[in-house]
Amino acid sequence: MISQDGGVMMAQNTVSSTHPLTPPTEEDRLSWLRLLRSHRVGISTFFRLMHEHGSAVAALQALPDIARKAGLENYKACSVDRVCAEIKAGAQARARLIFFGHDDYPKALMTIPNPPPVLWVTGNSQTLLRPMIAIVGARNASSLGTRMARYLAKGLGELGYVTVSGLARGVDTAAHIGALKTGTVAVMAGGVDVLYPAENAKLGDELNNQGARVSEQPMGLTPKARHFPSRNRLISGLCSAVIIVEAATKSGSLITARDALDQGRDVLAVPGHPFDARAAGCNMLLRDGAVLVRNIDDVVQALTVAENKPACVKSMTQITQNLSPNIPPEATRQPQRSLRQTANLHQKILEKLNHSPIAEDQLVRDVGGSVSSLSPALVDLELEGRIKRQAGGLLSLA
Repeated sequence: MISQDGGVMMAQNTVSSTHPLTPPTEEDRLSWLRLLRSHRVGISTFFRLMHEHGSAVAALQALPDIARKAGLENYKACSVDRVCAEIKAGAQARARLIFFGHDDYPKALMTIPNPPPVLWVTGNSQTLLRPMIAIVGARNASSLGTRMARYLAKGLGELGYVTVSGLARGVDTAAHIGALKTGTVAVMAGGVDVLYPAENAKLGDELNNQGARVSEQPMGLTPKARHFPSRNRLISGLCSAVIIVEAATKSGSLITARDALDQGRDVLAVPGHPFDARAAGCNMLLRDGAVLVRNIDDVVQALTVAENKPACVKSMTQITQNLSPNIPPEATRQPQRSLRQTANLHQKILEKLNHSPIAEDQLVRDVGGSVSSLSPALVDLELEGRIKRQAGGLLSLA
């Protein structure tokens, strides 16, 4: 039989993965990685084997017999060559392994069910020891959603917090960008050396300067759909709180919120217009008791991390006087467009709008370009009845 985490089912009851475990010595690290990467050994099984056999070496020796009793003949544990190749790939990517129980392993992760026994990290691993807050949300985020994510990440960074997110499109990207100067952590669904989506490759490299990329997956693994829910538990597990900025009723962001609640983390949400499907999940969370977030003050008041409050925390008056949710203009310009480019621009404009009106110049900055280059597209969409102008020149979806 196979356990829920893909491991070989033992005859005894599951042993908690948070039991005291001695960190591996230099000699044991290879055995830890071999055991964890062995076929059908998931995290729960890894900790059970370690608990029952006392060491990774002993667990590896016992594994074939355990597999045979579970109906798996000719079972072989992960080879030394395979984990050596992974370690070599990590060295080439300038990544390092952090093992459960070591001083540089994030303390918050040690408190969650099934914490990863090993983590691959690129960038500054010391970032993982600072107070962290997650900001996640819709991939097809609106202009208001991305502005809010950047605003929150920037403000929390000024207060000494590291922003954690998943390097996905939309809200995740905006949150990382907002925290680039103060510290941000990207939790990867695939290998820490596989930047996904490809469009965020540059951002993934940039955030290593003031932060880190983290993954529990082997080096070189291309992420698939099944890897993202597991990744989400690490996003919430690293943090004291999770802020949801735009999320549909069935989305990965709500999985992260559920993980956060299961882990005893605070869940906060930014409200949205009732007609916008991207806000339905946030509004549902607020209905069910999540903390409402309108600004940085709301987040700070909700945090319950007084004992971990960073020394660099400044007064709220100093910080909020300088904060602005405005995003600096982007330089992308398209003076001439084909029919396909025009259709793509229309779609991009519609994705940035929702039923809450925003200023035209703000939309131009969010989409990228100039007023003169976007005006024809806005006129087309208005004539088609897909957007409408409000009093004061504001724009919204029709």
